Amino acid sequence: MATAQLTACSISSRNVSSFEGLRPSAVQFSSVVRIGTITQRSFRGLVVKAATVVAPKYTAIRPLGDRVLVKIKEAEEKTDGGILLPSTAQTKPQGGEVVAVGEEKSAGKSKIETSVQIGAQVVYSKYAGTEVEFNGAKHLILKDDDIVGILETDEIKDLKPMNDRVLIQVAQAEDKTAGGLLLTEATKEKPSIGTVIAVGPGPLDEEGNRKPLSVNPGNTVLYSKYAGNDFKGKDGSDYIALRVSDIMAVLS
Repeated sequence: MATAQLTACSISSRNVSSFEGLRPSAVQFSSVVRIGTITQRSFRGLVVKAATVVAPKYTAIRPLGDRVLVKIKEAEEKTDGGILLPSTAQTKPQGGEVVAVGEEKSAGKSKIETSVQIGAQVVYSKYAGTEVEFNGAKHLILKDDDIVGILETDEIKDLKPMNDRVLIQVAQAEDKTAGGLLLTEATKEKPSIGTVIAVGPGPLDEEGNRKPLSVNPGNTVLYSKYAGNDFKGKDGSDYIALRVSDIMAVLS
């Protein structure tokens, strides 16, 4: 494979644009890339996502419709053993406290209240909502349906799933191949099988009534490999919260 070395003199705001439209995987460099002074125009395609800052003159945020305002839980700065974590190693929180809710949400022809109340401690989907900074703290505005469940303790196994969500304890990965060879952690295949721990009350129909889910606690299920949100329990067990539509079969 050909190698290349880029220097400051070979890159300018004029010729950097010639790389636009290429996928990152389309060009590979095996040597060190040295880049000198590059103008701001060279990075016009670079997008950095940051929280929207709400000016101090605004004293309240009122979500509309089925949206909910959640005050994000602060990231853990230490491990369970007391070791300080750098900011780059801190896990992005997926939980927080509901501080405001919209007036109602639609379910077919019906209008009903949101599924959570102010003060509830919730877990939400990893990439859901819009982050805002308000009164010096980070908040998230998201839809009621983006809330995975209510968690009143520090144990993920105590999660109470919302709507059509299901909490599953993931089966342990196989330590050996069928031929008896030991597998390392890196080569163990991520399981797609687990035991249902808890289920939500079900989705709403057009009349505003709950439709019960097709699985129950205790069922062993096969689910889509890349679905849901992964969590690590304090006991070291792996859990996943996903929609019931991501469950493909019940095993027996």
